[in-house]
Amino acid sequence: MKKLFSLLLLAFTPAAYCDITQTFQTSAQVQTVGASVTANRIPTSISVSGTNIIPNDGTAGGIGSLNLSSNGIANGVPVISADTSYTVQNSANPFSLTESYIQGDSTSTTTSSITNGVSSLNLLGEYTLVSGGDVGSVTITLDAGADPTLDVSSMGAGSTATVQQTITLGID
Repeated sequence: MKKLFSLLLLAFTPAAYCDITQTFQTSAQVQTVGASVTANRIPTSISVSGTNIIPNDGTAGGIGSLNLSSNGIANGVPVISADTSYTVQNSANPFSLTESYIQGDSTSTTTSSITNGVSSLNLLGEYTLVSGGDVGSVTITLDAGADPTLDVSSMGAGSTATVQQTITLGID
């Protein structure tokens, strides 16, 4: 009978459920900017505007223009096909004239050396240069018994350092 009673106690024993979660995570990361150059070629352009003037490039009322034919381009830059002269239409009235010419970048191989991994690049009329970061000296201490420490006092330009610590405890 004792054996049967022991079996009955085991059959009706309440179940114990216990969920325990424990997470300790510490991570460190150091990054530096890479060297890069972004360059844009400047196009060649000619522009004329004014009031009370008559332009003359050898044709009636014409202005100078860019020669875009294959024989009118030297090193990627078109040449002006005709000069423009101007006369005042009515000398009793005021006049204004604005003329501009921008010579674009040629396709020559003019290069410049840049430090930190980028060298011999064509530097065109408009460019953005990032010479790259310098990590310098970064000290990160990850100790299981203490908070992580980060010493960036000797860190160079263009660099970032991140230390992250996560602690999760849970009992259900």
